[in-house]
Amino acid sequence: MDLLSDEIGKKELLLGNEAIVRGAIEGGCALAATYPGTPSSEIGNTLHKIAKDAGMFFEFSANEAVALEVAAGAAVAGVRSFAFMKHVGLNVAADAFMTIAYTGVRGGLVVLSADDPQCHSSQNEQDNRYYAKISGVPMIEPSTPAEAKEMMIFAFDLSDRLEVPVLFRTTTRLNHVKGIVEYGEKKEVVGKVKFEKDPHRFVTVPANARKGHLRLLAAMEKMKEETEICSLNYTVKPKYGNNENGTKVGIITSGVTYNYIMELLENVDLDIDASVLKLGMTNPLPESMILDFADEHELLIIIEELEPFLEDSLLALLKHNRRDIDLKGKRDGHFPRAFEFNPDIVYKGMLSALDSDAGMVNDEEEGILEWKKLPEPPRPPVLCPGCPHRGAYFAVKKATRGKAIHPMDIGCYTLGIMPPQSIGDILVCMGSSAGSAGGISRVIDEPVIAHMGDSTFFHTGIPALVNAVHNRHNIVLNIMDNSTTAMTGHQPHPGLPIDGMGDPAVALDVTKVCEGLGVEFIRTVDPLKVKETTQAFKEALEFQGAAVVITKSPCALLIDRAYRKKGKVRTKYTVDQEKCRHCNLCTRQFACPAFYVKDNDHFIDPAICLGCGVCAQVCPFGAMVPMKEEVKE
Repeated sequence: MDLLSDEIGKKELLLGNEAIVRGAIEGGCALAATYPGTPSSEIGNTLHKIAKDAGMFFEFSANEAVALEVAAGAAVAGVRSFAFMKHVGLNVAADAFMTIAYTGVRGGLVVLSADDPQCHSSQNEQDNRYYAKISGVPMIEPSTPAEAKEMMIFAFDLSDRLEVPVLFRTTTRLNHVKGIVEYGEKKEVVGKVKFEKDPHRFVTVPANARKGHLRLLAAMEKMKEETEICSLNYTVKPKYGNNENGTKVGIITSGVTYNYIMELLENVDLDIDASVLKLGMTNPLPESMILDFADEHELLIIIEELEPFLEDSLLALLKHNRRDIDLKGKRDGHFPRAFEFNPDIVYKGMLSALDSDAGMVNDEEEGILEWKKLPEPPRPPVLCPGCPHRGAYFAVKKATRGKAIHPMDIGCYTLGIMPPQSIGDILVCMGSSAGSAGGISRVIDEPVIAHMGDSTFFHTGIPALVNAVHNRHNIVLNIMDNSTTAMTGHQPHPGLPIDGMGDPAVALDVTKVCEGLGVEFIRTVDPLKVKETTQAFKEALEFQGAAVVITKSPCALLIDRAYRKKGKVRTKYTVDQEKCRHCNLCTRQFACPAFYVKDNDHFIDPAICLGCGVCAQVCPFGAMVPMKEEVKE
């Protein structure tokens, strides 16, 4: 795969996120910024590797708000820029997003929101299409990787023409599906410009902001003209939609749900005369096109994931224009409002909307389209073997004897909520653990220990710690520093000596940052050393005020990778059966995935063990020993 190829017409099998990168390249993007978050992570991972060769500046920003501010600054200066994030990341960036809609930009600015129906890797499944409405910016929704590539180019061009940011909304299935993408010509990248001052437009004091609002309203009128002639909105006649004697059904959809309805109507005869209006530009809606489409049908069915975004708009549009046509969707219960769709869900919804129970698929039965659900995983997600967080949690439970409240944050360490660690009592959003800990500490008498990763600390954890110090909240903040943004793929953050381009960068020291914030109690310990870590938490709990314990040890996967790169292997551990007393502490309390029990004897799987050595400190009988030939399993 060569995303930088100049060969026009070349076809590649690309992940949706890779196709988005190719679209940004062909669209002449000169600057991109992000904070990593699934399902958008591969966009940043790919740019991390190729941005230099693409003539593009790329950075992993401290958080999504900063990423958008960086991209917006460049776009205001006049170069094409790209900010991308997962759906909840746009909440962090919303302040900047709303205001940039007022000021507009001089170079194209595309803001990608990767939504996550089904909460595959998120704390909610909010529908970010509403951000387009409340901000007043145009919105693009691709259905396939090929469309994602082409629509990225369109989005940059549209943003350039209208001088407003464009919201590019994807979902997990689009980001992570693969499809054939045909390469086109790459636009010239303009990376350096002369900044032309225009404070009356770009400095949003109230007087200027009011003018900016009027400017946005005028741009919205131009958007309406664009969407009516936009090639992204079109009608399709499916294979099984040609029964002239059947009900004339108009189906309106967007995004990945278009794939599901087309798969259905290309395989199943529902005995209707159907057409599908596929919307690629969903804000503003092509009202004239929709009204004309409605006039040609007896029934409209709206198929969309999550909220009735299109449905509510169409209900209002039809009523305002006095169109007396039946419209069915989520509001009347034909399609579910929660979770992502699949062809069978769409099939059942269609039968319901058509008032038909013929062939209805029960939940217990296989789908008519042979849609196969993935089997449930054989075990819940767990911390990796050798993960330093397991040692930290074990020490915390020893220090507190299990009697503490644990506000959690978002990262790998969130898996501490699973048994037997069972650490985690509240989780709101990125950086919230220290803030919520402060509130809890004011209303209870038990110890409060918040847990936060190093990347999250730089993301939004610092203000919460500032607040805890200033307001004298009696909390312990466990900053779990594993030297990476592990959960989303080991991207760099401000605490590391490398940037998004792979160049050397200034690494901010977590300890010094905490000192600068006025934290008086700071201990840095290696969580792979259980006794030392336990003692640090005991001392922190005795301190009155905001105390910080930095449990610092690289991600186990990074250590394993470093050893392999050197052609070495860490010393693995095994169980000395003569010393083992079958107390089950290793399996029931420490619970490294490398342990297993067979015929009531305990073993360590050498294929999984990463040699962290914590188990040897945990076992009270010294049964965990470095692997030697004479110690057999």
